[in-house]
Amino acid sequence: MKVAVVGATGLVGGEMLKVLAERQFPVDELLLVASERSVGQKMSFQGKEYTVIGMEDAIAQKPAIAIFSAGGSVSKEMAPKFAEVGTTVVDNSSAWRMDPTKKLVVPEINASELTASDKIIANPNCSTIQMVVALNHLHKALKIKRIVVSTYQSVTGTGKKAVDQLMNERNGKDGEMAYAYQIDLNVIPQIDVFTENGYTKEEMKMILETKKIMGDDSIQVTATTVRIPVIGGHSESVNVEFERDFTLEEVYRILQETPGVVVVDDVANQQYPMPLNAHGKDEVFVGRIRRDESQPNTLNLWIVADNLRKGAATNAVQIAEYLVENKLV
Repeated sequence: MKVAVVGATGLVGGEMLKVLAERQFPVDELLLVASERSVGQKMSFQGKEYTVIGMEDAIAQKPAIAIFSAGGSVSKEMAPKFAEVGTTVVDNSSAWRMDPTKKLVVPEINASELTASDKIIANPNCSTIQMVVALNHLHKALKIKRIVVSTYQSVTGTGKKAVDQLMNERNGKDGEMAYAYQIDLNVIPQIDVFTENGYTKEEMKMILETKKIMGDDSIQVTATTVRIPVIGGHSESVNVEFERDFTLEEVYRILQETPGVVVVDDVANQQYPMPLNAHGKDEVFVGRIRRDESQPNTLNLWIVADNLRKGAATNAVQIAEYLVENKLV
């Protein structure tokens, strides 16, 4: 099994290597791939040193799987070139997510849709992944009508430059800015650029990707996405209206039986999900579960996950695991 990690020197790329090692993915030969400025850099994986190579070199070696975290423009250009030589690409950028010819996959929900002919597979947006993992089984049981979500997203979602900005500000140092504003001791109600309807691209990703992953265009979604000075996880306040009524006991049971979900909800002892506790973990944590008393059939949830793990690297590796287990590569 020859595996390429494209964008290996970035934050998510580094997390992908960690997850591949932790989950003992069957890597016989590893290619660490990055942009020209990183070619020649040395990196280690499972005690062995590797030299970072360029795109064309990696394509020539025809890996079975290439896990991409190199940005949308790179994916648009290079993913088809890998696919042409028979490589199956799992892409972490937004480049292919809404392409009607490409599958948008969260393994717990829709991996069974994948076939050997799917040569470019899209990994969803981090904030979308954790929400749909938590809501999928509730949707099957109660049928979601509408979702209102507000996110509180970690600076790691922007990348190393943003982490550096936060830590520089915290330590009183000057440095390069990832954001237009200070992020330490601040909240920025903008993630990605604004679109014509006044929503940001991140908000539109959550709206459109949720419908595609869950295979249901009737679900109404509205989102507000916010960047906060946190390292290690995204949090979401989610209000969900269902077609039928429920008991809280039923909701707890469904969530506890949902693959990939851990319920942390003991308000008497002030136990609820936080990024601090989700950091470095692969599960999606759900708490503050309560009925919305302002209207019928509606539930409030607080959903937290490590955006570099389940929100990116782990989900991509899980897709690769499914491909291998089902002999699709």
